[in-house]
Amino acid sequence: MRWYEGGKLNAAVNCADRHVAAGNGDKVALYFEGEPGDRRAVTYKDLTEEVSQAANALEELGIKHGDRVVIYLPVLVETIVITLACARIGAIHSLVFGGFSAEALRFRVEDTGAKLLVTTDGQFRRGKSVAVKSNADEAVSGENNIEHVLVIKRTGDEIPWTEGRDIWWDDVVVRQPKNHEAPAFDAENPLFIMYTSGTTGQPKGLVHTTGGYLAQANWSHRFLFGASETDVHWCTADLAWVTAHTYEIYGPLSNGVSQVIYEGVPNAPHPGRHFEVIQRYGVTTYYTAPTLVRSLMGWFPEGVPAEYDLSTIRLCGTVGEAVNPEAWTWLRENVGRDTPEGVPMVDTWWQSETGATVLSPRPTDTTFKPGCATRALPGLAVDIVDDDAATVPANIQGHIVVTKTGPAMARTVWGNPRRYYSSYWEKYAAQGWFLAGDGARFDDDGDIWILGRLDDVINISGHRLSTIEIESALVSHPAVIEAGVCPTFDAKTGHAATAFVVPHDKSIIGTEAPEVVAALLAHVSHEIGPIAKPRDIVFVPDVPKTRSGKIMRRLLTQLFEGSQLGDTTSLQNEPCIPEINVICRERAGV
Repeated sequence: MRWYEGGKLNAAVNCADRHVAAGNGDKVALYFEGEPGDRRAVTYKDLTEEVSQAANALEELGIKHGDRVVIYLPVLVETIVITLACARIGAIHSLVFGGFSAEALRFRVEDTGAKLLVTTDGQFRRGKSVAVKSNADEAVSGENNIEHVLVIKRTGDEIPWTEGRDIWWDDVVVRQPKNHEAPAFDAENPLFIMYTSGTTGQPKGLVHTTGGYLAQANWSHRFLFGASETDVHWCTADLAWVTAHTYEIYGPLSNGVSQVIYEGVPNAPHPGRHFEVIQRYGVTTYYTAPTLVRSLMGWFPEGVPAEYDLSTIRLCGTVGEAVNPEAWTWLRENVGRDTPEGVPMVDTWWQSETGATVLSPRPTDTTFKPGCATRALPGLAVDIVDDDAATVPANIQGHIVVTKTGPAMARTVWGNPRRYYSSYWEKYAAQGWFLAGDGARFDDDGDIWILGRLDDVINISGHRLSTIEIESALVSHPAVIEAGVCPTFDAKTGHAATAFVVPHDKSIIGTEAPEVVAALLAHVSHEIGPIAKPRDIVFVPDVPKTRSGKIMRRLLTQLFEGSQLGDTTSLQNEPCIPEINVICRERAGV
């Protein structure tokens, strides 16, 4: 797969310099808000100069075209600056979530063969300073190719230091010239490596190239969110996630849009922090994950307080997993309350592999189906098929395949092209289709509904049930904030549905709460049918999720059955695992 062969470009120039050249240097590119409340506005002129300084610094440190740089940082202006600086000189960047463990970071450092690690002394999370550099030190303590560790001073805490290897950002970047001659690279030049995560096996390092990726990121951002002079975009994802690469870095910046980047968690120092941010900067497009929406629903069951003015919002979007209709409706009616019926909603479906949105309602649509991804964007095509590659009838689950891919599609798995082929292309090699791994169905109108990973389907007595549908039914009950449903062994039916429920009433966490269980079972039976009723309901403080907000259902199965756990280092909420494990063991009488 190759796109735009013979074409040359520089991604950083397209995201910064060209806007200055067009006379828009004074336009704000980034409104940064730190969790402690520190703020900074960065214009496109500022961004161009800072990226140039960082590019000069990278070259001084011996980083060249094709070298890999691992970036282990929270959401900071410097994170975007160093990312674009890598792109400017042709180095391949790989961002790692700043909350990942040393072991998760170690794998990425060693797998990429990176020469440089960029990190920080610490970060702010929930009002506290959290160490980061110590994790970075542990991650690079083994055999690797790291020559330098470039450190940004964020918290000011004392940190361990290795002379000759560690370098302060301010000592090497700030003194550099503010101009840099950017070379043009071939369209197929690798731009970044994005690691996927799972409960088993090592993460896959997906390689995205410059020309195709940037073209689709630019176009799809403009198509879905618009790019007017007055727009202020906010994608709430961490910068290490592919959603942020496409719709927080390369898409918005290549379109010259102003946007918000926020360092901290959404409920620090209070649950209304996101509403404050929207009001302060006049956010117009708000793109977030269903898991965050469900959290907001739990914090504000009566809706957004009237003290917050969210009237600037003209469009909302969701990403990361199929959104349940209840969360979709809450987001539209409460955050997107510009009009009586709510603002347009782009419920997007795509993957790290596709690089950009594949399915979504159009922002120009006048009617929406809550939780429905609808249809492919222009230029792309998908189908829902069975194992024999035949299109399935309406309301029958099948494999979603991309039959016409876009230029942003990942080209390979870093160092393992065989894994790339076997994971995504082998099953439908004769047709040349990309296998997404998600289950989906057409409705009677031909619109597409995502049902989750095919390994998230539970077969109960021959009935195939979607975990997402059961979760959606549970979350629609007023007693439930969030739910994760997984398959567990059952001697009679083969498998049973087990539900892990985060309740509004925290006093029932870890208890059997028979009256609440009975109400939830009756509700699921009413919403879907008796066959969908979970055999077990476990009340827990949280459900384990990846950084993209996807519930780790296989991990829930392992916890409930007491089997060995898979890798948990890529979770956004790893501390909940011991709590859930204790609840499951007490329930099992162990």
